[in-house]
Order: sequence, then structure tokens, then C-alpha cells
Amino acid sequence: MFDAIIIGIFVIAVAGVGYEAIDLLPPEVLVQVTNIEAVRFIIAGFGAIVGLALGLTAQTTYHRVETRVRRQPVEVILTRAVGLVLGLLLANLILAPIFLFPIPQGFSFIKPTFAILASVMFSFLGVSLADTHGRTFLRLINPDSIESLLVAEGTLKPASSKVLDTSCIIDGRIEELLKTGFIEGQIIIPQFVLQELQLLADSSNDRKRTRGRRGLDILNQMQGRYPDRIVVNSEDYEDINTVDAKLVRFALELNGILLTNDYNLSKVANLQKVPVLNVNDLARSLRPIYLPGDTLEIKVIRPGKEPDQGVGYLEDGTMVVVEESYKHIGSEIRAVVTSALQTSAGRMIFAKLEDWEKGNGEKKVSSKKNLTTNS
Repeated sequence: MFDAIIIGIFVIAVAGVGYEAIDLLPPEVLVQVTNIEAVRFIIAGFGAIVGLALGLTAQTTYHRVETRVRRQPVEVILTRAVGLVLGLLLANLILAPIFLFPIPQGFSFIKPTFAILASVMFSFLGVSLADTHGRTFLRLINPDSIESLLVAEGTLKPASSKVLDTSCIIDGRIEELLKTGFIEGQIIIPQFVLQELQLLADSSNDRKRTRGRRGLDILNQMQGRYPDRIVVNSEDYEDINTVDAKLVRFALELNGILLTNDYNLSKVANLQKVPVLNVNDLARSLRPIYLPGDTLEIKVIRPGKEPDQGVGYLEDGTMVVVEESYKHIGSEIRAVVTSALQTSAGRMIFAKLEDWEKGNGEKKVSSKKNLTTNS
């Protein structure tokens, strides 16, 4: 709506200038025109086309400036605004005595020229000084606040808002992350994500309906526990069809972080310079690292490919192949890690029974004793 208003203002303004521009022609030229009103409308039509081009340019420029302003920290915008005001005030104070000097009529253009140059120069000077000494200025505003001191030094930065996508909500692990306190800042759920969850909950497919209802239940629980952090935003983009593209656009305009567990969405967002937190990446990074010689407790649930092998799984889904554990299927054992293998399907750990290694060690010790005795 705002874009249409900007374009409409330019079209009407330039068309109006074109409509009245015929009055600027010399009288001898106007006498030769047989239909002045028709010429007015023709020039106004050309003016409307020019105004449309100027309006589109102004609209694009406005969105670029808005995006840059959104990405700027609040303290930078505040200090630059103060520096701009101080620069303009200083320029007017310096120019006031100059305007009192008598200037010949032929050089009357000097005053406005000096005013424009001085205003531009001192404005840039004020903004430049704000960028250099803005943190000190923030410290002067509230010197007793530790937060102001840390912000002024650049140590403390505000937490970015997190934008949730549908898959991350249905997954449910985001609620556990909120409980532990590892997720900071506001949690924003766009309206089009809620609509997608509602469509899933109303689907005729049992699997989709279950996923949609699970997502809505998780959102209700999160909003009940964290009412100050969970925010539903009504922003929507009618010119974009897919929810993933809307999420990337929303996170980009918000200057927030996209929280998801969708691999393809993460790649698309990274290509568009949108910060992404992937829950699956977090889970993989938190997996315990087992080195050769480490012991672990695992339940053997099925036989392996080789004879006497048993297979179990850790809590994170990592498959563990244990030698000489075929007879222990269905029971929990202690095993010693021998090696680990990273495959395209995930991580595999190879281990041996702890009791089996002890038995082998005892056999080796006893055989050595026997050899010593025989000798």
C-alpha cells in the first residue's frame, strides 16, 4: 500500500507539472497552437510516464535505505541522529554573522550557496564524529548503568530475534532449548507459518494432520510458558507463493536469525546472507565424542552382519557394532570403543565387550607365566 502511495504521488506531481508547463511557452508559440487543452493532456500523459519511472526509482531507493537502517544497531542510529542535529545547529550558528554582511544584488546567490554547503559539510562532520565518539556519548547519557557502559565499549550487543519455521515447531526440540535458556531474544512466528500449520492440522491425510496438531499444541505450550518472548507477527507477502521464500524475506527484513531444521531452507537462506540456526546441526555438534579406549553402556538389540556381532544404538541414533555380543542380544552391556567411522548415513562406532577384553588380557598374562615357568 505504501509503495502504491509513493508511486501515485510521483505520477500525479509530474503529470501536474506537465499539464501546467504549457503556460511557460512564449505567447507567439501559444498563438500557433490550435488546441491548447489537447496539448496539455498530451504533455501531462508524458509527465505521468516520467513520474511512474521516478516513482519506481524512489520506491527501490526507499526499500534499500529502510533495509540498511533496519540492520543498524539502535545505538548507532541514535548517536548519528544527535551528531546530525548538532552539525546543522553549528552550521547555522556560524552562518548567522555572515548573513548580516551587506552583499551586492548581483551576488545574492552567495548566501543560499554558503548555507547549503555549510549545512552539508557540518552534517557529515557531525555524523562522522558520532561514529567515532558515539560510544562515549552513550556513556555520558547514563554513566551509572553497567549495560550502557558495556554497550558503549562494544562488549554488549542486543540479542537478535529468532524466526521459527514450520518444521522446527513440529520437531518440538525448540521448546526444550527454551527451557534450558540457550535461545536468547524474541521468538517470532509469522502469520503465514501459523496458516501452514492450520492447513496441516485440517488435512485429510492422517500423518499431516497429526504433524499439524502437534505443532499447534507445542506453540500453545510455548506461548503459555513464555508469553513475553513468543510473538506472532501478521506480516505477509502476497507476491510470494512459497512459505520458505516468505520466511527468508521476513528474516532478511527483520534482520533476525532463521531457526529451522530444514536442510534445503538453510542453504537457500545462507545464499541470501540470512543467519541460520539449524537444530539438526546443533544436535550433531552436541553428540558425545567417543575415542578408542572409552567405555559405554549400550543395549544390544539385533545381530550384526558378521558372526558374533551385536548392534545397538545410542540416544542420538548413532549405531554401535559390538564384537562377540551376539549372545547378549536383548540385554545391556558395557563395551570398549575400538574405532569410529563417519559415513554418509551417519556415524558408526565399533566396540568390543569389556569383559571379553579383560578375559583376553588375563589369558595373555597366564600364558606368559606358563612360558616363564616352563623355561
